[in-house]
Amino acid sequence: MIVLYQKLTYWLSEHPSIVTFRWSHTQSWGSTWSFLFTSIALYLTLSTFLHLLLGLILRPGRAVPLGPIPAIHSLSMSLISATIFAGTLLSAASEIRETRWFWRRSKTPFQWLLCFPLGTRPSGRVFFWSYLYYLTRFFHMLRTFFTILRRRRLASFQLFNHSILTFTSFLWLEFSQSFQVLSIILTTSVYSVVYGYRFWTAIGLPSACYPFVLNCQLLLLSCNLVCHVGVLLLHFFKGGCHGIGAWIFNSVLNGFVLLLFLKFYVNNMHSRNRKCGSDEVNKGEDKDV
Repeated sequence: MIVLYQKLTYWLSEHPSIVTFRWSHTQSWGSTWSFLFTSIALYLTLSTFLHLLLGLILRPGRAVPLGPIPAIHSLSMSLISATIFAGTLLSAASEIRETRWFWRRSKTPFQWLLCFPLGTRPSGRVFFWSYLYYLTRFFHMLRTFFTILRRRRLASFQLFNHSILTFTSFLWLEFSQSFQVLSIILTTSVYSVVYGYRFWTAIGLPSACYPFVLNCQLLLLSCNLVCHVGVLLLHFFKGGCHGIGAWIFNSVLNGFVLLLFLKFYVNNMHSRNRKCGSDEVNKGEDKDV
């Protein structure tokens, strides 16, 4: 077990590619503002075009069979999320151990996870995993096309949510924003469970008798809200947090996402007269975290 842990630690936090990583517009793929805006615009355009195209060539309500593709996507996302979770956790522990001498008089390790010291640059272990998390946001977008093809439905919340989360993960790297490490740890832990559950149900195994995915989303959003309050308090009472301007902008965007999700969640709870195991139980499962 010790040997296995040492190998995992090396490959997930001590590999030279991870330790020497640096966010750069010239060396990191997808790191420019033009790429970000172009990719999001392309995502929105293709989603709308596919929805309209299917409305013209297929009868209303007819779905496009996708076979095992959604299940493979869910399994892949679950494994990728678990890897990012483990890598971020091990990398954060290494960064805290190596840099604690610099900030230990003003912060605890948990406070460091919430609030980067002023002057932090987007380089090193945790930013490598933040970059990988940013890239996986584009893989998440595939679920929108699955929803359009299978359910013949274009969900505005799904479009807005994916676009905002991709944008915010870019800002994390661009401005070395505080709170991103803890946010990635929380989000990927939930993703690994949610996408594992989606794979479970996609291969025909029984689903939960309650909206499992929605409850996981609510738990994640609640934790994020509490952490945002912590960042704000640390910024004013602990000498400031790096990237606070980007954090404020992200907080506003995340606030809109939270309000939209809560509206859907309340409506879903009020309208649930469903039987355990029926398709209606998972009607809201396409609301993406």
